[in-house]
Amino acid sequence: MSYIAKPKVHHPSLKPNAIGLTRRDYEGALTTLCAGCGHDSITAAIIQAFWELDVEPHKVAKLSGIGCSSKTPAYFLREAHGFNSVHGRMPSIATGAGAANGDLMMIGVSGDGDSLSIGFGQLCHAMRRNVNLLYVLENNGVYGLTKGQFSASADSGSTSKKGEVNTMEAIDGVLLALTLGATFVARSFSGDKEQLVPILKAGLMHKGFAFIDVISPCVTFNDHEGSTKAYAYTRGHQIEVVQADFVPLRSEITTEYEAGSVQKVTMHDGSVVNFRKVAEDYDPTDRDRAYAHIRQHQEAGEVATGLLYIDPSSVDMMEQNDVVPTPLYNQPFETLCPGSAALDKLQLRYR
Repeated sequence: MSYIAKPKVHHPSLKPNAIGLTRRDYEGALTTLCAGCGHDSITAAIIQAFWELDVEPHKVAKLSGIGCSSKTPAYFLREAHGFNSVHGRMPSIATGAGAANGDLMMIGVSGDGDSLSIGFGQLCHAMRRNVNLLYVLENNGVYGLTKGQFSASADSGSTSKKGEVNTMEAIDGVLLALTLGATFVARSFSGDKEQLVPILKAGLMHKGFAFIDVISPCVTFNDHEGSTKAYAYTRGHQIEVVQADFVPLRSEITTEYEAGSVQKVTMHDGSVVNFRKVAEDYDPTDRDRAYAHIRQHQEAGEVATGLLYIDPSSVDMMEQNDVVPTPLYNQPFETLCPGSAALDKLQLRYR
């Protein structure tokens, strides 16, 4: 995969943050995603969050698996450490990276396919272990790289590009995170930067597993059978030499709305999603109420957004396992390999 580098030209009036870096210093390569993709809006929010937090890019590890979403880390923090893992295995890489160097601020970007299908088991154990990681799930309900099949998060009754109806129930990442004990759970919309940036900042500063499910529209697989302007209809009514799709240029979908209110957002295919932002007096520290709140609004056809749950007394994986404060990569050899006598003594604890 090739990436196009952005020109290193900074406008002289760009505002620096507390460590002297501008927003441009937190960018990466030029995106190769479809124009108007919600994932690029998420990238912009991530860049803004890191810039506002005055984070030194070289102290960040960004990780991903496979899929459209997993290209995202290439588009922010070019000076950070990065690892693009195999499909669905990013949580294991993040767990190992965090164990080796707890000083790194870690962000993992994944998709609904990478997380809720092939990587489902990996995600579950990263949650229950409370790995110190911000996990951003870019949720569009389809497998974008393989032509738009239903993903595990596709709503029952929704239709595919070919007009097929999804008959299976969706896996809700937020309800999964609440069930498995994630200590920070939130949901947002890629077009609501005003809400998404503060949530990302809070997730980055949280000590433990911070899960953010971001609804992110796919601009390519938005046509349906029965439309005279659908790709499938056009192919059936013309003679073509080579079968090829045209992905129309789209503008990103954005919105703003008040806390406690409902906002109807029309997607590129004409469908409408009802987003309900949590109210000002919402209590995010009650896991059971958070679960009930999400289910209540699901039944009303609404998507609950905002910081839905946080455990203020979170103890991450490293603390649970009484890991030494000095990162393992910085430990002297004799400490890491103390010899067979020390190993024998350790093994006695498990007999």
